[in-house]
Amino acid sequence: MKNYPNSLSNPVSDSGCPSTLGEVNLFGNGCQEHWYQAYPILHEQAPVMTLPGEGMGGIGDAFVLSCYEDIERVVKNPERFTPVMSLMVEEMQAAVDKGDTPQQDTSRFDLALDSVRTLRPNQKLWRAHRQELTDPWVGPGARRHRQMITQIVDELIDDWISRKDGDGKGTVEFIQEFARLLPQRVTARILGLPFTDITRLANWGSAQVMQYVYGQGHLNILNDSQMSQQAEDLSGFADYLSDQVASKRANPQDDMISDLTRIHYKALDRKLTDGEVYGIVYFMVLGGLETTQYALEQQAQLLCDQPGLFATLKANPEKIRAFTEEAMRLRAPTQGLSTRLTTQQEIFQGVEVPAGSVLHLRFAAGNVDPKHYECPYELNLERKSLGNHLTFSQGPRTCPGAGISRQEQLIAWERLLERLSSLEYGEGNTFEHQPGIMLGTLTLNLKFRAEPR
Repeated sequence: MKNYPNSLSNPVSDSGCPSTLGEVNLFGNGCQEHWYQAYPILHEQAPVMTLPGEGMGGIGDAFVLSCYEDIERVVKNPERFTPVMSLMVEEMQAAVDKGDTPQQDTSRFDLALDSVRTLRPNQKLWRAHRQELTDPWVGPGARRHRQMITQIVDELIDDWISRKDGDGKGTVEFIQEFARLLPQRVTARILGLPFTDITRLANWGSAQVMQYVYGQGHLNILNDSQMSQQAEDLSGFADYLSDQVASKRANPQDDMISDLTRIHYKALDRKLTDGEVYGIVYFMVLGGLETTQYALEQQAQLLCDQPGLFATLKANPEKIRAFTEEAMRLRAPTQGLSTRLTTQQEIFQGVEVPAGSVLHLRFAAGNVDPKHYECPYELNLERKSLGNHLTFSQGPRTCPGAGISRQEQLIAWERLLERLSSLEYGEGNTFEHQPGIMLGTLTLNLKFRAEPR
């Protein structure tokens, strides 16, 4: 069967595939194999889907938004639609104002959240944080890394491009041997962390996103056992980063951590504390390893699925950027997040949503909304406004690492298309995905033919 409408293939079992609205479940076991069959049903029958009793703390309802216009409206107005993180920061600040100093587990999210409290508690400081601290490295300033990314891409390709079997083709497990390693090495190089620590960083990164893979429901809730396991897996992370920050203060290099230890933050007219540097680096690791991996492996599948696409891009490398943007629209790495609350009663698609409701923004569904995109399930290299998809969100809280992810994807396919003459599926692919809210294929075996050198 085709798991993606209109010829976007992903052959998996028909078990659990929804055909009616009553069968749509975006968060149950195995649902990740059928998300793209659920989205047309939601668009036609329930563009605003109610999740009864699934509000914050089990109070009230939650609502899934699947239309582009609704999601765009929400993300572009953080004052009206409050980010959940802002509420967490307000609670932390209230505790500080009372003189409460709850014990923190320094390996986990609370210490990083404290840096949000001090550095970017409101929208004005959120903008300043991006402009001064992250944009120069992973936002618009990510173009500075082009040479470095190109070198890493070529080194990864070098590791497997010489393989050949009886018919002159080689094989590569694309995720483990390329798509996963690229953002790991790029992130380490930007932060100034040694490549010898990448395995540990990758393990800590996986532990950080554990709730988005194994958490239950739209709020990605871990049980007590899972939380204990997460804490154990993150053991040593805070100490490691603290040691790195101290080392960079004593002996600064040309990297992001060194820059953060030296910068005078104009918005607050002071230097950053060690804890604040830790918080920024924590979120860099959290967001810097997964999205690009999933984007690259889905792009490889599109190239194998669509006859002639590889040859078109190889002959027209100027279209590679259009390809990566369309691919991110078609197969968003992060399918959706419950990140906003309504501050007043709202109406979406004729549905009344009470104040205080949790909104699950289904970015992937918005990206294939037929009311916004003509032929939404077709990859169209000539589509207008290619970068206006919802994959990195939109508005003032667009993903701060969008710039570096785009550079990694663009350069990866520039070099792969130059160095390979063909690409196709290998043997043994099941096309099964990890659970959670990210579109992550577990393994991807490819066959390739290298260009003569």
